[in-house]
Amino acid sequence: MENHEIDYKIEGEEMQFVEVELDPGETVIAEAGSFMMMDDGIAMETIFGDGSSQNDGLMGKLFGAGKRLLTGESLFMTAFTNEAAGKKHVSFASPYPGKIIPLNLNQLGGRMICQKDAFLCAAKGVSVGIEFQKKLGTGFFGGEGFIMQKLEGDGLAFVHAGGMIKTIDLEAGETLRVDTGCLVAMTSDVDYSIEFVRGVKTALFGGEGLFFATLRGPGRVLVQSLPFSRLASRVFSAAPGNPFGRSRDEGSITGGLFDLFDGR
Repeated sequence: MENHEIDYKIEGEEMQFVEVELDPGETVIAEAGSFMMMDDGIAMETIFGDGSSQNDGLMGKLFGAGKRLLTGESLFMTAFTNEAAGKKHVSFASPYPGKIIPLNLNQLGGRMICQKDAFLCAAKGVSVGIEFQKKLGTGFFGGEGFIMQKLEGDGLAFVHAGGMIKTIDLEAGETLRVDTGCLVAMTSDVDYSIEFVRGVKTALFGGEGLFFATLRGPGRVLVQSLPFSRLASRVFSAAPGNPFGRSRDEGSITGGLFDLFDGR
C-alpha cells in the first residue's frame, strides 16, 4: 500500500459530512473549503497539488499543482496530519445537498475519472490529476468541460454528488446514455463519448439539450439525480427580475459554448 490507510464514518442524510479517523502519523488531503472540524492534535498544512509525490523537486511540484488550475481548482490543497499519540478525527462537509461517496481505488482498478468539482478528500498518496477527453466534441458540448479529474492510487478517496446516487455496473458492450450533468464518475475502462440528439424537434424543443453522454462497458458508472448546475439553473430562473425566465441546460450546445468561455 502506497496510500495511508484511513478509517471513516459518513454522517447525515441530505447534507452529509465524512468523519475520518487518523492513526498517529496518518494524513488526509482535502480541497480548500471542505474542512468542517477536527480534534486537538491534528496539524494543518497547505501544500502544492495533492502531495502524492515527495521526490519530484520544485518543478515537479509546481507542474503537479499547475495541472489543478486546468480543472478550475486552487493551486493548493490542505493536508491534515495526526501528530498526537492516539487516534484523532477530522471531518469534511459536502458543499450542497447530496451524498458523499467513498471510493476504494484498490478495488476500482486504481483509477477513477470524475467531474472536476466532485473530489472532496482522500488519504495521502492518492494522486488528484486531470484526464483529457479524446474527442473535442466532448469538451466543447459535453456540459462538463474538456477536462475531468483523475483519481489514482490504492487508497480511499471521497467524492460528492447532488441528490441521490445510482451505481451502475456495465457489462462488456453494454451502453448507457446519460445527461451530461448527471455523470459523476466512472472507472477508466468505460468508453465515454458525446452523441447528438437525433431529430430537429427533439433537439430544439425537448428541453433536454442537444447532446448526451454515451457510456460503453465494461466498467462502473456513478450517476447523480441533481447536478449542481441544474440546481443553480432553477434558482437563477426563479430569481425575481430574471429577464430570460429559464437558464441554459447543461447538455445544450449553448451551454457547452458558455462553459468553454467561462472556464467550466
